[in-house]
Amino acid sequence: MNNSEKLSESREKLINDMKSMKENAEEMLESAGEQASSKYESARARFRSTMHDAKGNFNAAQERLVTGSKDAMDTADQYVHEKPWQAVGIGAIAGLLVGLLLHRK
Repeated sequence: MNNSEKLSESREKLINDMKSMKENAEEMLESAGEQASSKYESARARFRSTMHDAKGNFNAAQERLVTGSKDAMDTADQYVHEKPWQAVGIGAIAGLLVGLLLHRK
């Protein structure tokens, strides 16, 4: 499995975890709503509206992130194929800098 596949798998896991978290929050909202008195109905309605808006924003952000990541990976892949030695040099310099930064105390 190459790095782009690992990155894609990690991104998908993060997205699935966030979706699961959202669903759990909605379930908690529903169960809390069954126990609440009528004076909380207005607050529940506002919260549901906010959750609905957040879902839309999350889905849009997710789509932008996936599209942007794919574009960046495609651009990097194209660059490496066109200029492999420059890519090797950039990777070596980046590795050296990271090593120096980690070695410092």
